[in-house]
This record gives sequence, structure tokens and C-alpha cells, in this order.
Amino acid sequence: MFDDLVILFTYSKNGDVKEVSFWENYSGSDFKADVLFEANSVSKRLKLTLTPFEELRTIDIRICCSYKFDQTGKVLINGYQSWSSTHEYFTNEKMKGLPSFAAPLKKTHKIDKYGDYTFHKYSNKKGCFHGYTYGYIRNGQHFSLLGSLTEKNGFTIIEYNTSESRISIVKECEELFISTPYEAFDMIWAEGSEAFVFNTYFNAMHLPAPTCKPMNGWTSWYNYYQKINEAIILNNLENIQKADHTPGIFQIDDGFQTAVGDWLSINADKFPNGMKYMADRIKAAGLKAGLWLAPFVCEKHSLIYREKKEWLLKDSKGAPVAAGCNWSGSYALDIYNDEVRAYIRHVFSVVLGEWGYDLVKLDFLYAACLLPRSDKTRGSIMTEAMQFLRECAGDKLILGCGVPLGPSFGLVDYCRIGCDIGLDWDANAFMRLLIRERVSTRNAINDTIARRQLNGRAFLNDPDVFLMRDSNLKLSEIQKRTLFIVNYLFGSLLFTSDNTAGYNDVKWAIFNMTGRTVPRAISKVEQYRNGLVEVFYIEEGENLLALINPGKRKLKYIGGPALGREIIYGSSSNPPTQRNGIVELKACEARLFRLT
Repeated sequence: MFDDLVILFTYSKNGDVKEVSFWENYSGSDFKADVLFEANSVSKRLKLTLTPFEELRTIDIRICCSYKFDQTGKVLINGYQSWSSTHEYFTNEKMKGLPSFAAPLKKTHKIDKYGDYTFHKYSNKKGCFHGYTYGYIRNGQHFSLLGSLTEKNGFTIIEYNTSESRISIVKECEELFISTPYEAFDMIWAEGSEAFVFNTYFNAMHLPAPTCKPMNGWTSWYNYYQKINEAIILNNLENIQKADHTPGIFQIDDGFQTAVGDWLSINADKFPNGMKYMADRIKAAGLKAGLWLAPFVCEKHSLIYREKKEWLLKDSKGAPVAAGCNWSGSYALDIYNDEVRAYIRHVFSVVLGEWGYDLVKLDFLYAACLLPRSDKTRGSIMTEAMQFLRECAGDKLILGCGVPLGPSFGLVDYCRIGCDIGLDWDANAFMRLLIRERVSTRNAINDTIARRQLNGRAFLNDPDVFLMRDSNLKLSEIQKRTLFIVNYLFGSLLFTSDNTAGYNDVKWAIFNMTGRTVPRAISKVEQYRNGLVEVFYIEEGENLLALINPGKRKLKYIGGPALGREIIYGSSSNPPTQRNGIVELKACEARLFRLT
């Protein structure tokens, strides 16, 4: 990698479009380029800085090189933001964008605002993929990682074309005007084992190690959604205290406020004693108090939208920028408006200071960078937005959600690394054809597995909730257990939304596992073409194997004589040893085994 590269810079000067190609330091009539290449026994690094001699309008900056893909290899594609589907593709698979029949939904439901559909094209061809910030090419247990060390000057989009044996690294910078030195890329390439390449990548970023601890807890969303009130919250608080170990966090989600955006206007009918009272009750029970906010958006029915139109982010025609179809309509705030920043600071001061919450779950954060500026790319805006939130929160805990991950590295304590789970497994056929950010338990499981390497390096991973209740839920018992196993193996923030009053001994035994401080070391993860995921891990000194079948077909696994007794969480039974090494997996099923 980087051995036969060419750099292409397309720009406009005084209305004339020019394209220049080079592969080393360059100086022309309009700009000079400094190409710094470093290599050692661990990795290769490439930095590109462009210095214009007068103002230029960037159109495209990319690094191109050839790469021979193995037909049996796989490519990890990191989605645009938390909810964007992320998984390993085989090199002859197809990555799909928005289908043509979804065009009306872009107008009515603004579904294109949740991902990268407005600024990056999907080819919809076999072997053509693109991801953000980092990715890898994998052949067996050999990983070749390509990653950006910063997104402060623009998102880094890594394009793979396996049929043409080509990799392109593209900087999201269209329509950016530059007149001073612009660092377009700071890339690293590392080869070796999975742990080695990710340690090399994150060590090069010099991020502070996460100081927060793995925790379990409760959140209101996936049972009550916006239909919460003081009685419901306190009832759940009382019930969850019956756990063997006091849970870590008790988080109140959307529904306490009169409207999204009006965070300090509390719905008095729902919470007559206010939100400080709720935080005090939670903390008196020995848990950390958490509260949900979406600081960069407001809904159409909010006072902000009606009375503070100057706070809204506006497009070139002066129209408010929609951030999606949630609530009564979701609109982005302009984070460079001084009054908006003052308002957000005040909200954080009240929530974390006066009310005393220990954690804020910050959601729909992608809205900050929906619209680039002439002097800032989307990546720049998102990075500055995350730095601003960290400043506002101080040393209180942040759980990021709905956020492009690269700009959040080292700035949030916990981060959602997948889409929202659903109350069923994978929605209906129509929804499965739509956006990559859709609600899906199956997709959330895939995302959790694919982004496992971020846990403990960039932040602690939040895989979303596990659910075990018997009502208000369409997941089967098999699906519930699979969701728990994946979250337990790969997550560090283990939430449920169940009212635990309905738990029997088995469910309590499973929940109590999340309160144990038992480290799990993932040794190897392999995903096969039939969808089967094989996870080798070590827990309490034992070598264990998880077999996960996220699909809706039965699968057979032939593992050989090393398979020992099956482990069934929450059960004291002692299943027989798998003597022939053959395991049948039902649809959506995960099973655990000791290895002999």
C-alpha cells in the first residue's frame, strides 16, 4: 500500500476547473503540495498538506493506488454514523444505497438525512464499497488496516473497487475554499493480526485511554418510548434494585420535555416534581442518573422552532435544514450561532449541575454537520461539535449516539456502535430495502460484532439494549437470548428497558451477569458466507466458543472434537458434551460451548 499511489487534486480558480496529479512533493502555479511518507517495521504513514498561493475552491482530493484483492478475502466497511450498517463484505458482494422507489420518501420523510446519501454516490455494483475513517482488508487472520488519524479537516471516505483492483481515499471537501495550508490527509496503513493493527492505529492517534468503567443499567426507551412519567420511572427504579449488584446507570430517555429542543421545559403532567427530583431519587438508590438530550436538533412544535428561527441551520435558499422525520419534524440547529452555543451550555449547566445528572445520552448528533460551509467541511464541523459537547459536559459522562464515529474518538465515554434494536428481529420486507440506518435488531447485532475493535480504544461500546420481558415485545425466546449473548460478549454498556418486576429466576440470573466484573477477551471472530459467526473468547480462564446465526435459516456447524459442554446462561442444567462436534443452529440462534 502507498507504493504506486497517485494523488489527484481537482479545484477551481477564478471559475476555471483544473486537475493536477502528483505522487511526491509538488509545486505549481497555484499551489504546492507537501507529501510526507514514513515507514517502519510496524506501519506506513502518509500526510498530505496543500498550500494554495491564492484562494482555491476544492472540488475533489483523493489518493489512488492499486491493490490486488483475494477472491476469498473480506473488506470491513465502517458506516457513516452510529446507526449506519457496518460489516465485513466478501469482495464480490454489493453495497446498496437508497433504492429508486424510495425517492418520494426523501421529500416526505427526509430519510436521506440520516446517512451519507446527500453527498456520496453509491455505485450499487458488485465489489464497490465505501466506508468512513477506517477499514480493513482481511484474508483469514491477516488484517490490512487503512485508517485516518483525524477527521478535523473533513471526513475520510475509503473506496474499494475489488473488480478493478483499486483503492481510493477521498477527502470530503467539495466546495471548500482554502487560502492557507490545508492538511488533507494523515493516513496509516498497518498489517498483521487484528489486535496488532488496531493497537497500531489507535496508538498513532495518541488518544487518552477511556477512564470510564463498563456498566450495566436501565433505560426507558425500548419499553415506554415517549410514554413515560414519574410513576413509571420510579416503579422501574424500585424493581431494578432487586438485582444482585446495584446497576450502574438508570437513564431517562425521550419524553420528559414538552418538545424536543425545549430541554428545560418539563412536562409537568408527567413529571410534577421535576427532573432534579428524579435525579435525586435515582442517586439515592445508589445508581448514576442519566438523561437523554438531542442538543443539535429541535422539532417543529418546539418553542425554539417557533420563536428562534435565527437559531436554525439554513440552506442556500434560506430554508431550515431538516434532520429527519422524527417527532413533529426534526430540524438542525446552527452550532456556530453564538446564542445556540450559549443555550446548549446553559442546558448542560442545569442538567448536570443544578439537577445533578451524572450522564447525558446525546442523540441525533449527525445533525450538526448536515450542511458544510465554504470554510468548513462536514468532518470539521462534526469534530468541532464533539469538542464543544465535551467542553459543556466537563468530567460528567457522555453517551454518544447517532454520531459519525471518527470525530467522537476520545471525546465521548460511551458510544452507540450500531442502529436501534427493534421490538422484532428485522422489521418488514419494505423496511429492509430502505436506509442503512433503519431500526433492526439483526442489523444491530451485526454492527456490534463489526465494530468490536473500538471497545476500550476509542471509547466503551454501547451495543444498545437487551430485552427479556414477555410483553410488548415480538422477539422470540431464541432471539432474546441471541441479542443478550452478542451484547454481553462485545459490549461495555449493558442496558435493558424491561420492567424487571416480571422477571423470573432465569431472567434475573441473566441480568445479574451484566453486573459482574468478569473480563472477556475476544481471541478470534470469523464470519462465513452463510452468515454464521464464530467467536472464540476467554472468560475466567476458560476457552469458549460462541456460534451466532443472525439469519432466518437453520445452519449446521461442524467444529470437530474440541467442542465441550454447552453453556446456557441463566440455567444450572448440565447439557451433554457435543461428542461429534456437530451443532445445529436454529434461525436467529446463538449457542455457547466450552472448548476441550
